[in-house]
Amino acid sequence: QVQLVESGGGLVQFGGSLRLSCAASGTRLGMPNMAWFRQAPGKQRELVAGITTSGSTKYADPVKGRFTISRDNAKNMVYLRMDSLKPEDTAVYYCNRDGWPAFDWGQGTQVTVSS
Repeated sequence: QVQLVESGGGLVQFGGSLRLSCAASGTRLGMPNMAWFRQAPGKQRELVAGITTSGSTKYADPVKGRFTISRDNAKNMVYLRMDSLKPEDTAVYYCNRDGWPAFDWGQGTQVTVSS
């Protein structure tokens, strides 16, 4: 059973930066393609950024050029560096497999950007 634990969120001012971390445990074969998702109040969860096992990345249009996803396969960690944050980035951020079936969702980490 894979467990995902996200951390690194917080309150930051407009234009600030945060680095989110995701620790995956119970992955006997290592992490598959992974992604960061976010869910704002009243909205559906959306994919923010994805990274393959070999390190290829993709980003949702609203975050291109501002967010950077990375991974450390030896440590089973996935990271999301977020720069130039905007109030519309406020959401709970989750990591999970980029594919099906998804792992059980973690508790997420809250990111709040003040204007």
